[in-house]
Amino acid sequence: MRVRMAQAVALLSTGLLAGAFGYGAANLVPTFRAVPLDMRLDFHTRLMAMNGITMQTAMALSFLSSLTLAVLTRGRARLLAGAAALLALASFLITRFGNVPINGRIKEWAATSAPADHAEILHRWELFNLARTSTALAAFVLLIGLVLSGPRGADVDPGGPRP
Repeated sequence: MRVRMAQAVALLSTGLLAGAFGYGAANLVPTFRAVPLDMRLDFHTRLMAMNGITMQTAMALSFLSSLTLAVLTRGRARLLAGAAALLALASFLITRFGNVPINGRIKEWAATSAPADHAEILHRWELFNLARTSTALAAFVLLIGLVLSGPRGADVDPGGPRP
């Protein structure tokens, strides 16, 4: 029962994370490019203020639930869940050390003006966004594969509850 619950939480949180990042990559980034710079900076700043809590929560739940699943399983399931946890952690680290510092700069630009090299900096933000989207999607795909392969006796930790 604990394994099934961990699977459900891992799938839900990682699916939401991959979906949110995927939506951003497929819809927000092209829209950012299509609008005037001042509009992009203002919207980007307001969006990041809203995203702070929700995206950090999704990243934390994705990591912790995948890690829990790795602890509760063995064999191939443990490897897949562990890899998903590492990929969720990578999404967090890319966000924290790649996107967040640039978000801070964007917030400053929205209040003042963008520097001459703003296009290069915004392009770097987009590359970080693509990287974190890819790691979140890969984590989700691994978890889907784990769940679809079904539980096998060798994959369930014998220390878990007995029927």
